[in-house]
Formats: sequence, structure tokens, C-alpha cells
Amino acid sequence: MRVNPLYVPFAFACCVLCSTPAWADSVALPQIDPAQPSASAVRDVQSAQRDDASLKQWLTSNGFVHQVSTRASDLVVNALSFLGVKYRYGGDSARSGFDCSGFVRYVYQETLGTVLPHNAAQQAREGEKIPESQLRPGDLVFFNTLRRAFSHVGIYIGNGQFIHSPRTGETIRVESLDAPYWARRFDGARRILTGTHTEVAQDDPQQTAPSDAGGQ
Repeated sequence: MRVNPLYVPFAFACCVLCSTPAWADSVALPQIDPAQPSASAVRDVQSAQRDDASLKQWLTSNGFVHQVSTRASDLVVNALSFLGVKYRYGGDSARSGFDCSGFVRYVYQETLGTVLPHNAAQQAREGEKIPESQLRPGDLVFFNTLRRAFSHVGIYIGNGQFIHSPRTGETIRVESLDAPYWARRFDGARRILTGTHTEVAQDDPQQTAPSDAGGQ
């Protein structure tokens, strides 16, 4: 399991109800309403000790990563491990903080070895343009937050949710594409190609896939 240099405990309060707790070990995942998580539930999530395997299991059981490629699942798990890391304009590491494109760039490079530009508008020129209705975990979602197109970017994680580094004074968090602020500013989505024209949402041939925000 990768451990961040200044690991910030999870505050993952954007989940859906699930009848069976999926976390292994000593702390069971509380049931959290995505719109109204209780303070005690958030504290329990923050205090839990997790590993990648149990996180993937929980994401799958709650519908965030379901019938998607291994690389997309890994990308989402890696992105979520930075929840709570502070925003910093121009930032490109967990130690210093991330801006929106720096966060996306770091997660893609660390997880897949894919180097993206450190600029949201330039990232919007990468990969394949896709409609919102066809979003899959690992796709990039773009917004107009600074009165210019593609001035903010995040990573789609499933269930209409995306993770991003919002703006100065805030930390990396999960939000809904349906929230009025983001829905009004949605600029489109891109699916990044890795390797030889391979999509993030697609496994390598030898693998079998299961049936005013800050910018930069």
C-alpha cells in the first residue's frame, strides 16, 4: 500500500447506503447519507485504518467502482487516498498541496505512468471527448469556474461523483456533478488514453475486466 508523505485521514462522506459493512479489520464503515452525513459517521471514517484491498471492496459494494477496468479502479482508489490534502495554487505534491490540475496530473502519473500537462485547459485537449451520459470512473470532468472554459478539472469516480482540489482554503474532496454550482459550470469530459491507444476504462489485453473554484 502506498502511504502519502503527509497522509491525511479519509473524510469520505460521499457514499451511498449499503446494507453490509465492507471494511475489514476493527472498524466497520458507518452508513452515510451522501447529502447529510452525520458528524459521528465522519469521525468514524476519519479514524478508521484502511488498505487498498478493503477500499476497493467498499467502493465496489457501494457502486462507485463496478464493472470497470482494473486501472480505473486503481486510479479512483489512489485519488481517494488524497482526501483532505490542502489546495495550493501551482501545487503538485501531497506535501505542498495540489491545485486542481496538479492533483489530476499526480494521480495519473503515479497510478498509470501517464504524464498530463499541469494545466486544466491543456488537459482538456488530451484523450477522447465523451458525453456526460457515458462517464466512467477515471474520466476527467471539466468546469468553467474562472469565466473561461476548462478552468477547473476533477476525476470522475462513479455514481455521479467526482473528486477534485477545489480552491484556496479548501481541501481535496468529493462532490456531485448534479450540485447546482457544478451542473451550471460543467464544460465536458475527456477519457484519457494510456499506452498504445488504451483507455483508462479498458484493461490491457492480457487482463480480463469484470462483467469559484481554483484552477491552474
